[in-house]
Amino acid sequence: QVQLVESGGGLVQAGGSLRLSCAASGSISSLNAMGWYRQAPGKQRELVARITSTDSTNYAPSVKGRFTISRGNAKSTVYLQMNRLTPEDTAVYYCYGSFLYPTRNYWGQGTQVTVSS
Repeated sequence: QVQLVESGGGLVQAGGSLRLSCAASGSISSLNAMGWYRQAPGKQRELVARITSTDSTNYAPSVKGRFTISRGNAKSTVYLQMNRLTPEDTAVYYCYGSFLYPTRNYWGQGTQVTVSS
């Protein structure tokens, strides 16, 4: 059994910063990539950022240069530092972990990020 638990969401003014955290626990020996998706009301879920087990990163164009994804030393925790937030970043942010054996993704419960103008 695998669990991903997120924390760090909240309400912030435009231009502010938030840091999201996600900790994976349970049977995580084959944990590979981790990352964050987000879903705004009425929109499809979109990839925000992804980091592999070798710390290679990918970002959505809309967040590149403002958001930074990183992993803890044990590779079971992923962080998303979000700077210069705009109202367009308002969404529920979901952490995910990609596993190799068996091949599947696990998801966190989601954390709300609201940016006021």
